[in-house]
Amino acid sequence: MIDTIYIEDAISQHPRVHDILARFPKARRISCERYTQVFNPKAQNFRLQKQNPALILAQKHQHFVLPAPSGYGIGSARNYYFSHVLNCLYDCRYCFLQGMYQSAHYVLFVNYEDFQAEIEQLCQDSPDEHLHFFSGYDGDSLALEPVSAFSEYFLPVFAKLPNAFLELRTKSTQIRRLLNRQPLANCVVAFSLSPDAIARKVEAKAPNLQRRLDALIKAQAHGWQIGLRFDPLIYQSDYREQYQQLFAQVFAHIDLAQLHSVSLGTFRLPDAFFKKIHKLYPEEKLFAGDFSSQHGMMSYRNSIEQDMMGYCSEQLLSYIPASKFFPCRL
Repeated sequence: MIDTIYIEDAISQHPRVHDILARFPKARRISCERYTQVFNPKAQNFRLQKQNPALILAQKHQHFVLPAPSGYGIGSARNYYFSHVLNCLYDCRYCFLQGMYQSAHYVLFVNYEDFQAEIEQLCQDSPDEHLHFFSGYDGDSLALEPVSAFSEYFLPVFAKLPNAFLELRTKSTQIRRLLNRQPLANCVVAFSLSPDAIARKVEAKAPNLQRRLDALIKAQAHGWQIGLRFDPLIYQSDYREQYQQLFAQVFAHIDLAQLHSVSLGTFRLPDAFFKKIHKLYPEEKLFAGDFSSQHGMMSYRNSIEQDMMGYCSEQLLSYIPASKFFPCRL
């Protein structure tokens, strides 16, 4: 999976780095002073790099935890995100990361302790408030789990924070470590799901719908709270049939007692990201849709967006109570 690993000089002797390098004994190792020397240069081709990304092991120095964007949440007034990894194993055509970053390489920040300290400080500063933390914003929470051991480290951290709540958002089936420990009451394993026919077109390298459902069922049976993330909705001429079938398939396996939340949102990208991704993939049919730009965001024309959100919301509310439903309207 990884044949080249860049390692920042300052963390070359970090125990977590040694553990990761041991997993890839044949990988080429390249030292660098700062990961930005490899990750940030503009003369890079994201599409070409995505065919064989390198892994960059680095140290993050600031902004360990950031306020989540407005409208991003599942019930708390205080929402934050933190990113131990930049970029994703998967190659979803709609993903904003390919418009945000110059490079397709994976960056893994190994100084988990600094993330932990900031999370704990935020919780201590507001002991009477519930704070939600999202880990799957700049990359899939669990896809790199066999390498990163992310959940293995952070779940015990959140187990000791009664006013903190963690969302692990994923398309991955890497749930072995979740099944090897007791579930946390203040954690939700949130699976991003799309109709199979749409996923085959725009979610390259990601596990198919059935494999994600199998992982969801196993996590649920073990006692983990489950989240369902139908975001982004992708327009097709037969989208009603596609999403009606998806919801029926998903809720045939969902135990409502274990269901924490359901979120819903349509395809949207900042204008600059949309232009960059469209330039990377000019032949991609997704970007030939009926889009319009409003307030710096490219999304479906209002009538399409409202129709999709209205129809899918109505369908979902036939399965779940409104208290578990969190439509995203940005």
